[in-house]
Amino acid sequence: MLNKGCLLVALAFAGSAFAQDATCTANAMEKKLAGAAKNSFLKKCEKDAVVRCEIASQDRKLAGAAKSSFIKKCVRDAIGG
Repeated sequence: MLNKGCLLVALAFAGSAFAQDATCTANAMEKKLAGAAKNSFLKKCEKDAVVRCEIASQDRKLAGAAKSSFIKKCVRDAIGG
């Protein structure tokens, strides 16, 4: 029971950590990027989001379809789409 409680607390904090980050799109608008600079920034931001989301899926010990779904949603949320 203790392990389940710890897992729930960890998941709650992990979710809130992702929620606090501004999205890639919002950051690009805040920096007033346009054209090639914006595209480059968004591409790098998306790559970084994929890495963060893959690490988060490993921390949650996800595999298969659950992992793919989690990463897809996590990246979409990070990008702002």
